[in-house]
Amino acid sequence: MAYNRYYQYETSPRKVKPEYEYTKTTYPKKSTARKVDKKEKEIQNRKLHIKIISYIAICFTALFIISYRYSMLDDTYAKLTSKRAELAAIDKENRQLEATIESNLNLTKIEEDAKNLLGMQKLSPEQKVYVTLPKTDHVETSSDEIKAASTKDNWLIDIINKIIDSFK
Repeated sequence: MAYNRYYQYETSPRKVKPEYEYTKTTYPKKSTARKVDKKEKEIQNRKLHIKIISYIAICFTALFIISYRYSMLDDTYAKLTSKRAELAAIDKENRQLEATIESNLNLTKIEEDAKNLLGMQKLSPEQKVYVTLPKTDHVETSSDEIKAASTKDNWLIDIINKIIDSFK
């Protein structure tokens, strides 16, 4: 043991261990790597938000198209029912008109209307005139008229025919 004037070496008391263990927390060094990680996380979060928003937009568009299609179907169905109602009304009117035509075509009904509305009456035997026609058929041709008509149209040919006739 070495002795110094004022200090005696190796005379320090032994250290007592504490009852708990003291752990020293080490903090990571601040570096740019941490900032890059934050930026990458922000970019990933933005991409995730964009994906979610695009899925929502696609779903909304699909639902809008489906609802629009159903509204168009409803509109055409309403038009179809209105046209069927018009057809039924026209059919009914047609049947009524056919019934009135059949009732008006009845000969007794026509005779009554002629007597009452128009003041007509049946012919008496004195008003009847009988015409007798010959039993033979006579057919007259109209070739003379056609010939005369054709000569009027071709006056030049007529002049040439007269000149030829004069030489004969």
